[in-house]
Amino acid sequence: MFAAVIVGVNSKDVNRLFDYKIPDRLTDVIKVGHRVFVPFGPRHVQAYVMSIHDDTGVPEDKVKEIVKVMDVEPVLTDELVELSKKLANYYIEPYISVIETILPVALKTKSKKVLMLDDSASGEAKFIYESYAVNGELETKSLHTRDLAKLMPYIDTGEIYEDILIKQHTRKKIQKGVRSLYLNKAPLERAPKQYEALHVIEDSNEPVLLADLKAQGYSEALVRELEKKGYVEKLDMIVERDPYESAVFEADYEKELTGEQTAAFNSINNALNNREDETFLLHGITGSGKTEVYLQLIQTALNNGRDAIMLVPEIALTPQMVNRFKARFGDDVAVLHSALSHGEKYDEWRKIQSGRARVSVGARSSIFAPFKNIGIIIIDEEHETTYKQSERPMYHAAEVAKLRSEYHHCPVVLGSATPSLESYARSSKEVYKRFELTHRPGMQQVPKAEIVDMSDEHKDGNSGILSRRLEAAIQDRIDRGEQTVLLLNRRGFANFQICQNCGHVPQCPNCDISLTYHKNNSSLLCHYCSYEEQVTRKCADCGSTDVTFRGTGTQKVEEILRDVFNVDIIRMDVDTTQRKGAHEQLLSRFESDNVPILLGTQMIAKGLDYPNVTLVGVLNADTMLNLPDFRANERTFQLLTQVAGRAGRHELPGEVIFQTYNPEHYAITLAMTNNYTEFYDREMQFRKFARYSPYYFHILFTVSAERIHDCLEATTDIHKTLVDNVSESCIIIGPSPSPIERIKNKNRFQILLKYKREPELKHVLDALDEKYTQIYKKTGLSLKIDVDPQYIM
Repeated sequence: MFAAVIVGVNSKDVNRLFDYKIPDRLTDVIKVGHRVFVPFGPRHVQAYVMSIHDDTGVPEDKVKEIVKVMDVEPVLTDELVELSKKLANYYIEPYISVIETILPVALKTKSKKVLMLDDSASGEAKFIYESYAVNGELETKSLHTRDLAKLMPYIDTGEIYEDILIKQHTRKKIQKGVRSLYLNKAPLERAPKQYEALHVIEDSNEPVLLADLKAQGYSEALVRELEKKGYVEKLDMIVERDPYESAVFEADYEKELTGEQTAAFNSINNALNNREDETFLLHGITGSGKTEVYLQLIQTALNNGRDAIMLVPEIALTPQMVNRFKARFGDDVAVLHSALSHGEKYDEWRKIQSGRARVSVGARSSIFAPFKNIGIIIIDEEHETTYKQSERPMYHAAEVAKLRSEYHHCPVVLGSATPSLESYARSSKEVYKRFELTHRPGMQQVPKAEIVDMSDEHKDGNSGILSRRLEAAIQDRIDRGEQTVLLLNRRGFANFQICQNCGHVPQCPNCDISLTYHKNNSSLLCHYCSYEEQVTRKCADCGSTDVTFRGTGTQKVEEILRDVFNVDIIRMDVDTTQRKGAHEQLLSRFESDNVPILLGTQMIAKGLDYPNVTLVGVLNADTMLNLPDFRANERTFQLLTQVAGRAGRHELPGEVIFQTYNPEHYAITLAMTNNYTEFYDREMQFRKFARYSPYYFHILFTVSAERIHDCLEATTDIHKTLVDNVSESCIIIGPSPSPIERIKNKNRFQILLKYKREPELKHVLDALDEKYTQIYKKTGLSLKIDVDPQYIM
């Protein structure tokens, strides 16, 4: 028997299947999806079994044997093996890159050659082995030649032998436990405390953690005494790391659905029960009860003995969504997102793999949850760009969801108050089935919105960040004990430092972008490469001390708000949420302490649901409007509509104020009136005229190199290759410098390909990727091919 494997080496040179012989002892053990250890060149590496067959096209004497199986059960299901192949082909990626994205980081391994002591070794062999071993381990490469010569006689006799030690990135968590061996032995009348502890251990049907006994007042010394008398034995116990171990969730029950919710539920439920792989778009205004529909659909899947995947776009949304799901489904829920430690993520993944969790809630990567019988996949806020990975492999979670839906014959539900134009267009063509939720349950009114023209404010002498209208509204909420959410999509204290004598602005030495001032550590920081330098009060160009800071970030606004209102403020941005658990802590404090103001970047714009929030203010609604990206208008409309939906979600009425310098722009005026359909119609006219998605598919080619000349040469070559191999109906834009021309000391040029149907395009992309992979090894010039890009910057 032979296994075709993908080796764990992320290189195009080995991006193919290699055959290995399955040794007789492992014939009934190894299955498709197993991790195995194999000899590969001069070393041993981890590999993944992709298929098993009876013969090989390679001469048998040339085929090496598999050394070891890494797991009892395969880490990849048959479905995930096939999925990895499809994603690798579609996104032009090495197979191993996709496989390692599908699996948790914890499963990565490293190995080393060591000398081991045989159980039957003589005392002399043990003595010389232990004289060289460090912490009981003897690594081969650490030995000097003369030391190895002294060990050789014992290696020849087999008393000392060479082996491969494999260490996994993250291990299962082990703690000491105690098991009863009492079996009606003599009573412990003279040691009542020991007798009491023994009964606690006896009454448990399984071993008890030593830590739990200590917490109940039984010391480790007491347990040692019981062990000496033969009443108990100590053993190692696997303990799962539970990120929500100390959390308490109030039980939540199904709510009565409105007529609109019922219509959507019934249709999706029929697809679920009939095992149909149909895609649904649930277009519901903010606060219309989409989550309750999700919860009841998942309950149906569980009742049918099937599993469910629920995706949310931001870690910031996870706490509230986890609360809803844990309250409804309890321990059936596993949580997967990047804010968990590798160990926590690994244990949550194992809960899913073993069937002890039947619902996964998490961000993008949880689309790969290893369920074997998926009943429904739900993607909340489906329009969000975070569902597309920005680093290789650049997959989109929605595309993965559709592939998994086809395999499991289950529906996919895409939910949003502001669907992507692509999704809404597909629903208009009946590729997706669409349901509209136009009302909030319980008769809550959509918040009233207004626009404040900041140009008029400045003409009237107000040059501050707050308009008079917004300042008065915030003060009114503070006086009434209600809460305000303020959005400013720009972190830091000020945008940049400028010399008022010569106009010099400190730039990042590695990127073509100015440095952002962060006041808390008095530094200038690049938000692209993380370059940092300390602030100086002297211009580096002319030596003048007449330097100042321009622009406004969240740090500066927080300071202004404290000065104006003298109240507690919570700021949420990348700087304040870096610590583990920071999202949960900040949002929990905002709700429990009724903090008057929550200030943040776009991470606060979606999904948050607090009954006392009655005012939402957008400090600069124009932030994204002027970006050189064809989706700039769409993203502005989505962000404003989403953040507006945080107000007045319960009994108290809500109000929204947009501050802008473009009060007539349709993305802003239509967000104010929550008019998605008119925005869709207007934006689609622009997309059709400019020949952008959803009328065309896109591929973005980005070349990076230290020398501009190399970028020009490479993009000229790519342009020629495309012209020679694609049809005349394609549109090729570029080569041209990327909007940000230099990042991390690399110049960047790009080409955008627009196409409708190109059956042979895959071969062209593979050839370009292969060619520039080899060029990268020689010169460092890199080519990134982004299929279906979310950004063209």
